[in-house]
Amino acid sequence: MDRRSFIKKAGLAGAGAAALATPAIAQGNQTWRMVTTWPKNFPGLGVGAQRLADRITAASGGRLTIQVYAAGELVPPLQSLDAVIDGSAEMSHGAAYYWQNKSAGLSFFTGVPFGMTSREMAAWVRYMGGQEIWDEIYDQFGVQGFLSGDTGTQAGGWFRNELTGLDSVKGLRFRTPGLGGRVWEKLGATVTNMAAGEIFQALQSGTLDAAEFVGPYNDLALGFYQVAKNYYFPSFVEPGLATELVVNKSKYQELPSDLQAIVKDVCQAEYDQVASDFYANDPRALKTLVDDHGVIVRQFPDDIIEAGAKAAAEILGELRDSGDALTKKATESFIEALNIVRTRTEGTDGAFVEARKKYFSI
Repeated sequence: MDRRSFIKKAGLAGAGAAALATPAIAQGNQTWRMVTTWPKNFPGLGVGAQRLADRITAASGGRLTIQVYAAGELVPPLQSLDAVIDGSAEMSHGAAYYWQNKSAGLSFFTGVPFGMTSREMAAWVRYMGGQEIWDEIYDQFGVQGFLSGDTGTQAGGWFRNELTGLDSVKGLRFRTPGLGGRVWEKLGATVTNMAAGEIFQALQSGTLDAAEFVGPYNDLALGFYQVAKNYYFPSFVEPGLATELVVNKSKYQELPSDLQAIVKDVCQAEYDQVASDFYANDPRALKTLVDDHGVIVRQFPDDIIEAGAKAAAEILGELRDSGDALTKKATESFIEALNIVRTRTEGTDGAFVEARKKYFSI
């Protein structure tokens, strides 16, 4: 992958008012605009957004045609949700924790430090009340959110220097978003968030000492290995990261019921499709990073992980006691569901994986 081909697609320049014209409606057909936080043709995420749009268009027989605009083509990447709220676009494709400044409760619908894996997240959202709480939060902004993809457990990040222990985190300038960013702040790092296309330059210039984005599949394309060689696994703050499709709720509800179902069902299918893409391609990309680019794979020191777990528990307690009713509701629902589904993951799935690792080889 050519990193530059992604970076130039992820700039902040908008395209002008003409590009934001009212969507076409002719003979019952509609064209909706989807703005994304991802560079064009970005592995897994950008490709997943385009595939989601194409599947909606095809399944609807063109009655609902989705035009995709990559990061920066219509709006800056981290203004994608605002574009749906203000009517500049009908859909956005991104990650809910990018908007935690609007409601801290939104962070639960991307990923939580030491929280749910991708399967656990889907169980909570689909069967244990998560979607209903998500709907309540987004109702405040006139939009509707759907799970639209999943990366699985992410990499912990790229670091210029090896982490020898908790003391080496102090003052570290680190790109990492969401509640995970708050965990690293508690550990002593200076945390910032920025879109995918901006990270490499910040690492290269020394503005950042470390950065995490997703994992090998994306990180190889972004070229982080050219600047930092210490690659840490696994992330303890992003255990099963979900992407979202957000739609203008009033326009969505005006659609015929079959088109509403197509949007919803394609999102659910893409949640699984994107996860499969990452599962297949992360190991291949990691092999390339190690074999061809001299990347050193490391694990976080135990004292960092232990301090991170303590910080994560403190943050969940702070959210539960924040005074915001919906954030409290999301926190309590998430914790209750996690304590149920983790018994399956740890007691059944985890025990099997450990047995396979220990005893089985072919």
